[in-house]
Amino acid sequence: MSETVVNRSAGSSSPTDGGHAAGIKAIRLRHPWRNIFATVLILIIALFVLDAAQRPAYDWPSVGKYMFDQRISQAAFVTLQLTVYSMVIAIILGVILAVMRLSPNPVVSSIAWVYLWIFRGTPIYVQLVFWGLIGTIYQSIDIGLPFTEPWVSFSTRVALSAFVLAIVGLALNEAAYMAEIVRAGLLSVDSGQEEAATALGMSWFQTMTRIIIPQSMRVIIPPAGNEVISMLKTTSLVIAIPFTLDLYTRSRDISAETFNPVPMLIVASIWYLFFTSILMVGQYFLEKRFARGIGDRRPDRKADDATGAFTGVVPVVPGGRGGQPSVVLPPTPPLQPPSDSPNGDAR
Repeated sequence: MSETVVNRSAGSSSPTDGGHAAGIKAIRLRHPWRNIFATVLILIIALFVLDAAQRPAYDWPSVGKYMFDQRISQAAFVTLQLTVYSMVIAIILGVILAVMRLSPNPVVSSIAWVYLWIFRGTPIYVQLVFWGLIGTIYQSIDIGLPFTEPWVSFSTRVALSAFVLAIVGLALNEAAYMAEIVRAGLLSVDSGQEEAATALGMSWFQTMTRIIIPQSMRVIIPPAGNEVISMLKTTSLVIAIPFTLDLYTRSRDISAETFNPVPMLIVASIWYLFFTSILMVGQYFLEKRFARGIGDRRPDRKADDATGAFTGVVPVVPGGRGGQPSVVLPPTPPLQPPSDSPNGDAR
C-alpha cells in the first residue's frame, strides 16, 4: 500500500544533523491583561467571602441551626413534589397542545392558540390568585347532563385543596410554554423523515414514536430542562393561592418568629441551589444521551495519529525533497480495474 508525501516549505529553516528537519518551536501567546483581570476577580470574590463571614447580619450559626430543621426539610420535600407533579402534567398537556397547534383543522389549531395566548400573556401570580378564588366562583362541581339534575355533586373547597390548586395553577401555566418547546422540536425534524416513514408503511403513531420524537428530543431537552429549573423556583409564588407549606413560605414564617429574616433566606437559597444543581446534572446527561450520532463538537483526541484527523496536528516526517519537512497523507485505495464480465460483475 503506497503513501503520498507532500512537501511543505519551512521558510528559512534548514535540516539538522543526520538529515532530520529542524522542528518548529511553538510559542504560547501571552495575555497579561487577561491574567490581571482574573487576579482582580479572585481578589474581589475573596474579599466578599471574608466580609460575609464576619458580618453579623448573616448570622451563620442560625443558618446552620435551621438548615436541617424538620419544618424546612418537609417544606423542601413539598416544593419538590409541586415541581414534579406540575411538570409531569405540563409536559403531557404541552405535547397535546403542540399537536393541536400543528393540526390542519383550523378549529383545533385556534383553540390551542387561544390557550397559549391567555396563559402566556397573563402573569403566573395573577393566575394563581385566580385559582385560589375558584371556590368562590364555582361553589360546587357537578357531573351530569346539561339542564338536568347532576349525577354527582361535591363542594369545590372540599374536592380541591390548596395543594391541588397549586399544582393545577402551575401546570396549566407551564403547559403553554412546553407546547411551544415541543412544537419547535417537532418542526426541527425535516419533513422528508415523515415522508420516508410513510413510504415504508409506518403508521402515524409509529412515525412519531420511532422517527420524529427521538430526533426532536435533542432540541426539546435543553429548554425543557430550563423550564423544570424555572418551575422549581416558581413554586415560591404559590402563597398567592394561598399555600403556605412550600420552602420559601415556611422559611419566611420562621423568620417572622425569630425576627431574623436574612439567615432564613440563606437557608432557602441553599436548598434551592441544591435541587437545581441535581436538575442541571440530570439535564446534562440527558442532552448527552440524545445528542449521540449528531456530531460531537469536541473532536476525538484519540484520532488516527497517521493522519492527524480531528486533532489539528499533522504528522511531519523528515527527509523530503530539498531536506524540508514532509506531511504524510493517508493512503488512497487503489482504483478497481473495469470488469470484463458481460454482467458487469467484478471477478
